[in-house]
Amino acid sequence: MMLSFFDQFASPNYMGIPLIALAIVLPWILFPTPTSRWLNNRLLTLQGWFINRVSQQIFLPINPGGHKWAMLFTSLLVFLITINMLGLLPYTFTPTTQLSLNMAFAVPLWLATVIIGMRNQPTAALGHLLPEGTPGPLIPVLIVIETISLFIRPLALGVRLTANLTAGHLLIQLIATGAFVLLPIMPTVAILTATVLFLLTLLEVAVAMIQAYVFVLLLSLYLQENV
Repeated sequence: MMLSFFDQFASPNYMGIPLIALAIVLPWILFPTPTSRWLNNRLLTLQGWFINRVSQQIFLPINPGGHKWAMLFTSLLVFLITINMLGLLPYTFTPTTQLSLNMAFAVPLWLATVIIGMRNQPTAALGHLLPEGTPGPLIPVLIVIETISLFIRPLALGVRLTANLTAGHLLIQLIATGAFVLLPIMPTVAILTATVLFLLTLLEVAVAMIQAYVFVLLLSLYLQENV
């Protein structure tokens, strides 16, 4: 029996083994692998079309030097979308509701973009800390503010993904619990509540895809500043 609504976000264990590792590995097993045939089936064709379109959309405004990140960012996007969508199924666990996992994705990738900028164009990378035309007395203050803003970026990436998915799951569970309780007492209100629950589930499906896209899009914007 669930004692708290937040128990659904606790990482499940089986015989002392954390099942979050299984939840992370499972999406890659579900994807079909390309074959050596001249023609692929419809599922592989659709998968290839989706990956190509997403890659073009993300890397269109980025300089050619950053296009080598296309495979990494596209794989991350597909991975996050799959995890978020699988987490909407009953009796499943969503790893991206864990801030630690999201930070494990955000911090290394953000740090890699910063290191690339400092290595390839250190002047331009440091120039982002001081906007052009800043009055002299405000220079120290703005440098401190921009530095803090730079180091908050990975935290904002992880917290945004965690908070949106956690809030959606909590709202779905609250409304589902309300519909279940109202069913024997007020059937009409329970049906209306179930309708709201269905619409909210559709919204949560959209949020699961949009938040994965926003996560990768923001990383691509950070990369654009440093290539």
